Amino acid sequence: MTALFLVLSALWGVSAHNRLVKHANLAREAWSGIDVQLERRHDLVPNLVAVVEAYAKHEHEVLESVTRARQRAVDDEPAPELQRRENQLTGSLRSLLALTENYPELLANRSFADLHDQLVEIEDRIQMARRYFNGSVRDYNICVESFPSNLVARVLGFEIRSFFELASATEREAPKVEITS
Repeated sequence: MTALFLVLSALWGVSAHNRLVKHANLAREAWSGIDVQLERRHDLVPNLVAVVEAYAKHEHEVLESVTRARQRAVDDEPAPELQRRENQLTGSLRSLLALTENYPELLANRSFADLHDQLVEIEDRIQMARRYFNGSVRDYNICVESFPSNLVARVLGFEIRSFFELASATEREAPKVEITS
């Protein structure tokens, strides 16, 4: 009877370990999807800045801000720092896109329109990859925190992972309306 209990316990432990490894690998794979899309966005930014710069030469500060934010975003950093830097880049891109509204001839430029469409597509892909990653992290974290698999997770060093929250550069924020009486 004791031998049967030990065998069943060992089988359960192996099963719990394998489930944790599966979800950890799914989360790593999901992160690579985000990484690919962020790289595509980073590659697009210099072209977007160059096209806008041709029309808005006196808007040097905004263009420099986007360029600096892009450079910081491509540096290899741990996920929380990367998330902060990507959100800074997103804010800079929003400023750049808002700036373009002052230049109707730029909005009519085919190169800018193509780059803007590519940016919108990349932003959509980033959001899809982020949702997939966060779903994978959620499933992994459930395995890490749920009893009894949390016993195996604790012993083998599986730790909770953070979700990745990233704003979209192409989403429009609702205008703030102030009513004065």
